[in-house]
Amino acid sequence: MKNPLSIIGFKLKNLIKYIMAFKDIFKDNNDYNEKTIIGFISFLMMVIAMAVDLVTGYLGKELVLNEYIFNAFLYTTLGSFGIAGLEKFAPKKKDSDSSEQ
Repeated sequence: MKNPLSIIGFKLKNLIKYIMAFKDIFKDNNDYNEKTIIGFISFLMMVIAMAVDLVTGYLGKELVLNEYIFNAFLYTTLGSFGIAGLEKFAPKKKDSDSSEQ
């Protein structure tokens, strides 16, 4: 049987590793597209708001959600996915340092 402290230590090391990996998202050189992450989070918030509205409507209560809040999530989602999509199909710019020399 394994020592419980070693199991906790292993899980703590993995948690620290994931936290450090989350910080890597915000570096300049990474494999993640920050715009799509923000767009997905915004889309997820819109879906949660709609699901809560459906559930509260089914229960007979009205969910008071200001239209401008929902529209802010909508514009954030469309803008971030639109910019990320344009970047994917836009021609790549060459490094300005190599063209000057």
